[in-house]
Amino acid sequence: MKHLSKLMLVALLIVGFNNVQAQDENNPWQVQFGVNAIDVYPTGDVSSFGNEFLNANDHWNILPSISFIGLSKSVGGGFSVGARGSLNKISKLGDVAVDDLSHYALDGTIKYNFIKNTVVDPFVEIGGGYTWIDEIGAGTVNGGVGVNIWFTENLGLTLQSTYKNAFEDYGVTHFQHLAGLSIKFGGTDTDGDGIYDKDDACPEVAGLEAFNGCPDADGDGIEDSKDSCPNEAGSKEMNGCPDADGDGVADKDDACPNEAGLAALAGCPDADSDGVADKDDSCPNEAGPSENKGCPWPDADGDSVLDKDDKCPDVAGTVANAGCPEVTAEVQKQLNDYARTILFDTGKTSIKAESTSVMVDIIGILKEYPTAKFTVEGHTDSVGSAKLNQSLSESRALSVKEFLVEKGIEEFRLSAIGYGEDKPIATNNTRSGRKQNRRVEINLGK
Repeated sequence: MKHLSKLMLVALLIVGFNNVQAQDENNPWQVQFGVNAIDVYPTGDVSSFGNEFLNANDHWNILPSISFIGLSKSVGGGFSVGARGSLNKISKLGDVAVDDLSHYALDGTIKYNFIKNTVVDPFVEIGGGYTWIDEIGAGTVNGGVGVNIWFTENLGLTLQSTYKNAFEDYGVTHFQHLAGLSIKFGGTDTDGDGIYDKDDACPEVAGLEAFNGCPDADGDGIEDSKDSCPNEAGSKEMNGCPDADGDGVADKDDACPNEAGLAALAGCPDADSDGVADKDDSCPNEAGPSENKGCPWPDADGDSVLDKDDKCPDVAGTVANAGCPEVTAEVQKQLNDYARTILFDTGKTSIKAESTSVMVDIIGILKEYPTAKFTVEGHTDSVGSAKLNQSLSESRALSVKEFLVEKGIEEFRLSAIGYGEDKPIATNNTRSGRKQNRRVEINLGK
């Protein structure tokens, strides 16, 4: 028996100290070892049941060595199942002194712990087993109460009393009292952060209890998985990122991290509030559109039509005419006063040299209206055949057009047409009337 006790102690120490790094709620296994006392008082006298507590240890049988070992496993909900083995020597069989009788017991247990994760840990236990006194064995049904008192997270003292009722008449009904050490083990802490894998949200990375075992690398109080900048301390408002200029845009998203700016402009300032960030604004202190790099559009001719929309940027015009001047009735009259004085060689389409100055005046007017289109119209008197007059009017109109184009008027702005003798402005019965009808007009295109 002495050698058996030593073997039990060695086995318990190996199991206990190899698993000493566990936490209560994560350690499903509990091993117990210590001393047990057997009390067989009263001996068959049911009327005195309970006197075993009053008579205390007068009837107890104690083996002064490690005399029991138990192992149990949590199955959840405060319940655990296990097995326990014990040995003893019986010298007091109730009031009767006997020679030392050997006592062996193997029991199965179902235990319920009332409170979790406390220093004082009470429990109840039921089960059954088999007990041998000397060579006589009998089955028992067991019920007991006890308490664990935990010194550390995994090491504690267990005190327990169990009543064992024998099934067979020859069996010995008795109390067994237990006192010993308990060690809990079985938990796994892969990353060694003191939080066991069962409850560790990041079991392979050392972390903090406040974050269920997950890390906070930059120490800003925001766990890395929720930290947009896990390696730079920041604020909760910035999801863990810093904001050096305090403009509400995290530095990682701030194109101007050292200058307070606007979120709409990626954290950059806009001094003139034109929607163009100063760093991209060619005129940072003068509001202007982004299309012109933040500068206002110019209006060189001052006609209230911006140059970008002004078809005549260097000549003042009207908004209605896209910034170009409009041909007025007075201008139209002046133009035709000049045109009607253009002289041609007799019977020909060539312009006489003395009409050069008139042509220069006409060109000057046309250039003042660079977007206006004009029609050069040729007319004749009624002398000669209508066919000849028609051809002559067309040719003379074309001759004037070609002269104007040659002198710099864009061709697309001019068209030429001949009306022959169809549109007289005076009578063809007099020399004066026929002279008026032989003319060229330059009219604004429709």
